[in-house]
Amino acid sequence: MKKNTSPNYENEIIELLTLRGAGKTICPSEVLNLEEKQNKEKMEQVRQAARRLVAKGHIFITQKGQIVDPSLAKGPIRLKLNK
Repeated sequence: MKKNTSPNYENEIIELLTLRGAGKTICPSEVLNLEEKQNKEKMEQVRQAARRLVAKGHIFITQKGQIVDPSLAKGPIRLKLNK
């Protein structure tokens, strides 16, 4: 069975970051509605979308204000536009 990856999460991440403004960050959970935030699979799909956006050069993943390698990031992360 193919794992469902939603390209819409990539668009939603970019849209939220754009609305938030230059230099600001979002939590990946902000992409999901309240019910979905408790779904670990959905959260992982958002994190995967974020990693794809990093690979494309569109965003950074940060922890404690520092840019981190997405493959090494464990625990809470923030997403930031690459501008």
